[in-house]
Amino acid sequence: MQAFDTDLRNRIIMLVKGILEQNSLTADVTPQAKLVDIGLTSMDMVNLMLGVEAEFDFTIPQSEITPENFQSVETLERMVAIQLRLATAA
Repeated sequence: MQAFDTDLRNRIIMLVKGILEQNSLTADVTPQAKLVDIGLTSMDMVNLMLGVEAEFDFTIPQSEITPENFQSVETLERMVAIQLRLATAA
């Protein structure tokens, strides 16, 4: 397992918190918390996906836009880390 990138995790947590705030929600956003359980709707997931793409400056491949990848901060972080590695390797 790769070393954990706290910057990456914190940036994703800030994106999730920003979406919750837009909905006037507050939640404890932990890496393992299920995003739907803390209040994100399917529309919020789309906004989160766009936010991740803007924040990390890459396009999420269609094949990676899965419920599994958008389950929690942790699963999202794993997918982003892999995409960033692929982008720098290309």
